[in-house]
Amino acid sequence: MTPTPEPPPSHVRAAFGARDAEPELIDGGPVWRCGEAAIRPATNPAEATWVAKTLDALSVPDLRIGRPLRSTDGRYVVGGWAATKYLSGRAEPRHDEVVAVAERLHHATADLPKPRFLGSRTDLFAVADRCAWGEEKPDLDPELGGRMFEVLGVSRKPVATKPQVVHGDLFGNVLFSGSGSPAIIDFTAYWRPAEWAAAVIVVDALAWGGADRGIVERWGHLPDWPQVLLRATLFRLAVHALHPRSSRQSLGGLDRAVHLVSELL
Repeated sequence: MTPTPEPPPSHVRAAFGARDAEPELIDGGPVWRCGEAAIRPATNPAEATWVAKTLDALSVPDLRIGRPLRSTDGRYVVGGWAATKYLSGRAEPRHDEVVAVAERLHHATADLPKPRFLGSRTDLFAVADRCAWGEEKPDLDPELGGRMFEVLGVSRKPVATKPQVVHGDLFGNVLFSGSGSPAIIDFTAYWRPAEWAAAVIVVDALAWGGADRGIVERWGHLPDWPQVLLRATLFRLAVHALHPRSSRQSLGGLDRAVHLVSELL
């Protein structure tokens, strides 16, 4: 059983104007609602500061954005925590709407420069991303996705679409509240084509969201679609093979995604 995350300490809550608020874990964490603030761990201060500045400057039609909160002394990060304004809503299986959010969001981020912190990332998601794009040689457990990675990997062909700043983890992180505009409260940055970020949503929706197989065809008009979908699948296979909590049982959803994506290649 995964232990419950620790809430932000009182001095952090106070710094973000929520001294007397009782921390409330949101959907299992790691974000805590503290009054009007949503406070999350920020293990990489440079990345957290970039996210805060990016969210503060973004303007996207029909999208609510969790604006960053500064501490009482003007910082974005206090004691390893960052905060945004709390936005109502929950993740819902509205998969095509999430892909549409990605399209609008990445139109707004198309001209952002590449963040410097991306080059020094060594977490398993960054490693999996580089493996998927052939930039790093994978050493993946064959029983946890490595074998499927090898089989699919031979189908990679060049992708012409240019990379840009994208949010690479939108599945489950777009909030819906009735008929209101969807919302995002974070930004997991990658330097990849915008279509790849949409493809990651589709792969996640097929693997874990119960999406119908038609979602693959509905977004087939996007440039380089079969190849970005392939790389999104390789990315998730590599993440699974590298993740310490993965098991053969948890690979089942990805097996379905692999089968459907393979039909396009």
